Amino acid sequence: MANKNECKCLACGEVFSADLRNCGRQKYCGKPECQRASKTASQRRWLSKPQNRHYFRDAENAARVRRWREAHPGYWRNTTRYRRRALQETSPATSLISQENVFADSPLLQEVLSASGPLFIGLIATLSGSPLQEDIAAASRRLVQLGHDILSGGTDRGDQASTAP
Repeated sequence: MANKNECKCLACGEVFSADLRNCGRQKYCGKPECQRASKTASQRRWLSKPQNRHYFRDAENAARVRRWREAHPGYWRNTTRYRRRALQETSPATSLISQENVFADSPLLQEVLSASGPLFIGLIATLSGSPLQEDIAAASRRLVQLGHDILSGGTDRGDQASTAP
């Protein structure tokens, strides 16, 4: 004789052991695709009821949501995901190197530029006036575009700025 808690999944058709507390109501097994099918069927049943058909669409429920938002200001700012968000990544503390030691062993400009990472990031941060990654990235894009314009013999940037709408 079969166990009382064994059921046939409505999604995949396999026999599974239902939870003893829910054996009369559990119709889907625990596989992710079967759980998605269970959720879809549940939503379809809920939306098929006449009182729920326009639950999220009519003016009365839009007003209900507005009232709830007014009663709970800053609700989304209290979530863990929002609190965890940082303006920029943390970087390890580095010791400052004196300026004369950086270029002492590199007499040629080309050799200085080969250490482009920290040099260019520092230069762009100085030019943009901000150490934030977003500002450095925006300034970098502007500088790269200017470099392409200069190398391609494009028009003077000052002339473009005066003719821009």
